[in-house]
Amino acid sequence: MQNAKNQTNDLKRSKFTVPKLAERKSAGLRMSMVTAYDSTFACIVDEAGVDLILVGDSVGTVMQGHKTTLSVSMEHMEYHVAMVASVKPLALVVGDLPFGSYQASHTQAIDNSVRLIKAGAEIVKLEGGVHLASTIAAITHVDIPVMAHIGLTPQSYHRMGGNKIQGRSSSGAGSRNQILEDALAVQEAGAHAVVIEGVPSDVAQEVTESLSIPTIGIGAGVHCDGQVLVMHDLLGLSARSFTFAKAYANLRTTSIEAVQDYVSEVHSGAWPDSDHSFQ
Repeated sequence: MQNAKNQTNDLKRSKFTVPKLAERKSAGLRMSMVTAYDSTFACIVDEAGVDLILVGDSVGTVMQGHKTTLSVSMEHMEYHVAMVASVKPLALVVGDLPFGSYQASHTQAIDNSVRLIKAGAEIVKLEGGVHLASTIAAITHVDIPVMAHIGLTPQSYHRMGGNKIQGRSSSGAGSRNQILEDALAVQEAGAHAVVIEGVPSDVAQEVTESLSIPTIGIGAGVHCDGQVLVMHDLLGLSARSFTFAKAYANLRTTSIEAVQDYVSEVHSGAWPDSDHSFQ
């Protein structure tokens, strides 16, 4: 375990930049990505040695309490990207383009990508495959790096009838063949990496082996070039749990117990004590 931690620290001695995505893929080195939405947790995950920090539109469900990510705005994303970028992390800062910020036109997509870069993102992420390939090409044409996102795409919640596993059928929308077509299309369009979400492990493996750009999986098995988890799931802060998300701690219970102790001491008059009072 200590050797693994030392390896992580060695890899984190310099700033993780966009070119390192391809370098890691070529070298067969796996990449870690975790979400963060503010400076406090950005510091924590960066100090832990994470390679990429995703400022995701998952802020809508994780922080804002909504059922989907669809209500998240550009203003929300700029605000959270700026907070994460303010700590100047060694990790690469990935900024999500929210629903409605890139679908209308290439001009809209470019303008909003510029806004995220100005807020502090170093690469922007958008959902979609073949049908968004020209948009990815337009954004990369103005020298803004793009990370694509295929498979289960949360912004397609209503079309998919919920967040449903993709890639189990052989043809049609959401099929194994469609996911592979999407992956090849975003690569051809100039994406620097692609997130694969909610697909069977063997599908993600085929995609990963077919691409020269790295794949980052969530709910996509072990064969991707990297993995991403929502920080609140990783730390056990969420009341909910998912099959694909491992809790490496139980901070929800720890936090509840700590606040309960505080409430009890306030009610009993034990807090504040003399050590925490001015004389």
